[in-house]
Amino acid sequence: MSQEIAKTAVFKGNHVRRALVDDQWWFSVIDVVAILSESGNPRDYWYKMKIREKDEAGVELSTNCRQLKLTAPDGKMRETDCADTEGIFRIIQSIPSPKAEPFKRWLARIGKERLDEIENPELGMQRTKELYEKRGYPKGWIEKRLRGIAVRQKLTDEWNGRGAKTDRDYAILTNEILQGAFDFKVDDYKKHKGLTREHLRDHMTDLELIITMLGEAATTRITEDRDSQGIPALQKDARDGGAVAGRTRKDIEQQTGTRIVSKENFLPNKAKKPLKQK
Repeated sequence: MSQEIAKTAVFKGNHVRRALVDDQWWFSVIDVVAILSESGNPRDYWYKMKIREKDEAGVELSTNCRQLKLTAPDGKMRETDCADTEGIFRIIQSIPSPKAEPFKRWLARIGKERLDEIENPELGMQRTKELYEKRGYPKGWIEKRLRGIAVRQKLTDEWNGRGAKTDRDYAILTNEILQGAFDFKVDDYKKHKGLTREHLRDHMTDLELIITMLGEAATTRITEDRDSQGIPALQKDARDGGAVAGRTRKDIEQQTGTRIVSKENFLPNKAKKPLKQK
């Protein structure tokens, strides 16, 4: 199972956490239950609903679910019940709610958008671009951010085909690159910028994005040239790729007399919330 970065969709102002697994969206059951049941305790509602369905209909709703790591309210990644589109439709049937039909239509649209993006990846990039534009990011920054996403995707594809499988694997390798490039691991970098749940790269300056991109592009090239296999070898590649970016950062800082890593957030007054996907 390949789980990509978790994201959030929005239904009538309500956030629904989701994760992309093997080109299919999986949605947080608790978030869906909270919206449709309007319960003050959706976890308890979900627990009782599973018991009721098993007793009355002999249906195990949990069989439609799997545990995936999503961002919890405290900002940490925690495992939670998730279901794919088919599973969510089955769960919706067990919740009497006037929102059920519009939610079904919303869910179908989300699924179609993903299918369209698989067929034509440029559609996904265009939607992301539009979201950044709505948040007030300038075109030059957006172009760098989108290019960075493409560079990152190529790198993670290499990692996936060479032995990286778990979230921990990707976190270790990413930390090696950022440590070499900026002398910060991801969590430390976020703390330096005063971020909690926000996406670090959405708060980077132009030069921070460029240095990050350089570190990941260099790591990809090094890994391909060495034909590395397994986490230890990939970790060394990431360390070396990060060091390439780190030397470039230091050279720029020496020439300009200004540190690239800043405590300031990009668009500090407009980008306090993480980017949401509709």
